Amino acid sequence: MASEQLEKIFKNNEEWIAQQLDKDPSYFKTLGEGQEPNILYIGCSDSRVTAEEVMGLHPGEVFVHRNIANMVISTDLSAQSVITFAVKHLKVKEIVVCGHTCCGGVKAAMQPQDLGLLNPWLRNIRDVYRLHKEELNAITDEDAKYNRLVELNVQEQCVNVIKTAEVQKASAERGLRVHGWVFDVKSGKLIDLKIDFDSVLAKIKEIYTFTS
Repeated sequence: MASEQLEKIFKNNEEWIAQQLDKDPSYFKTLGEGQEPNILYIGCSDSRVTAEEVMGLHPGEVFVHRNIANMVISTDLSAQSVITFAVKHLKVKEIVVCGHTCCGGVKAAMQPQDLGLLNPWLRNIRDVYRLHKEELNAITDEDAKYNRLVELNVQEQCVNVIKTAEVQKASAERGLRVHGWVFDVKSGKLIDLKIDFDSVLAKIKEIYTFTS
């Protein structure tokens, strides 16, 4: 027997269907005809950060991939498949990597703990710390250090997106753009980090460039 919470979900679903049809009788017919999102959103699995709701968008307007701490890892076939499909087949125009404050994954990576199966995943965040160790160690306030690591992790995952061949090709051919954002859980605000990718990529571009 389903729990009360699950039963409520199905009731909520029926109410949602009725609301959508009341506003637009052809709503689900239109959804069934396909999707043409302009945005690929790569975010965290945290239950407090829901992509469409945070951005005020609707089903069909954004293609979404989520995992712990919004990581883009070259060996993660799930993330790489999503990027390839979104760029090559859906022809998205923007890719957003969105981290958030109070991120449990980033915080866990800052702690000297053995977390079992999570260790290999969190190691990628620790690698971000290693790359920016001098800057982070200079920050004495732990909360400020934590928030800065959230930002730097977004930056490095954006770089990982840009390293992919499909993204480079689409950027050169049709102006695909990559953005780094942070969602402030305590205020509800989306913050554009306005990352200067020309500066960030200056020393590594020749190593990872696939297109001439």
